[in-house]
Amino acid sequence: MSIEWSRVFLVLACCAASALAQKPLDVPPVSAPPPASTTGPITLDVVVTDKAGKPIRGLKQEDFNVLDNKQPTAIRSFQAHEIETQHDDAQGLFLVVDDVNANFTTVSVVRTQIENFLRSNGGHSPMPVGIFMLTDRGLEQITKISNDGNELASALHDQEGELHDISRSSGFYGAEERLQISLHALATLGEYLGKADGRKLVVWIGPGWPIFDNPNIIIGQQQQRSLFGEIVNLSSMLRQAGVTLYSVDPLGPADAASTRTFLWEGFTKPVTKPAKSDPGDLALQVFAVHSGGTVHSGSNDIAGEIAKCAGDASAWYSIAFQGQKPDSPDTWHDVEVKVDKPGVKVRTDNGYYAQP
Repeated sequence: MSIEWSRVFLVLACCAASALAQKPLDVPPVSAPPPASTTGPITLDVVVTDKAGKPIRGLKQEDFNVLDNKQPTAIRSFQAHEIETQHDDAQGLFLVVDDVNANFTTVSVVRTQIENFLRSNGGHSPMPVGIFMLTDRGLEQITKISNDGNELASALHDQEGELHDISRSSGFYGAEERLQISLHALATLGEYLGKADGRKLVVWIGPGWPIFDNPNIIIGQQQQRSLFGEIVNLSSMLRQAGVTLYSVDPLGPADAASTRTFLWEGFTKPVTKPAKSDPGDLALQVFAVHSGGTVHSGSNDIAGEIAKCAGDASAWYSIAFQGQKPDSPDTWHDVEVKVDKPGVKVRTDNGYYAQP
């Protein structure tokens, strides 16, 4: 994937000095194809769960209503998907081990937990699984895509000698580097998965990358326009690729009370224009929520958390509707899917950036 890098300048008001210090924050512009014109249909992958979080089966098209910017819109196509133990090539599970934002010890535990997950159910996966690792070299596919969990677990185990604690600068510049590598990897994965049909469940196992939520950081209009472009391109790329993103934090209960685990919650509101852009809008957890996925933290049972994410594959619905054509590019449209059943929760993409 060819990605050019731009420099976004943030002015940091230093608490220990009266002068303002200016430091560069590199944010990789996503070289995604321009978002598709919404004169065609918008396709949503929809999960409907009960109060316990279990996907609900057997719903019909007449049970669903789609609102585009709060206006009812007709459903152009509908398909229900259910799997048990048979092979299901209409979707795939992709695990990303984040060795950039977590240390060697944490990643070693993650590897063992993933092996446990893969060997469950006798090593049989009803859908294809692929494993990627994010290191300082970038995103690497470390296993082939397969339904054989035992074979995948063995291949992952063989990677143990390559795991290492990445050494990089600390503070602002260290966080900057991790942000660069992480966003580049997410864009690369989105482009790669977009080349194949079907639904993709991506479980990103790591604490997430820095979001630079600091009252001492001031962003100018030009920088906000740059950030808005990244938000639009990444969001559109993931949606068009059929990606539902999940965030699994492996740091466990010892880190559950850290502000880092919930700081992202202040950025879940969709960004409708450049003036509202913030670095926190590029957080892993924010992209997960916007894609219809979930955020998991505070547990040492990483294998169990992965299984919860994969559980969304047991029953889901494909819904397509006609997107609206705006007068100007990158016009945000809220999308809401309602189900005419009591006590249910619906998860899907929360909207799209419409193009002329």
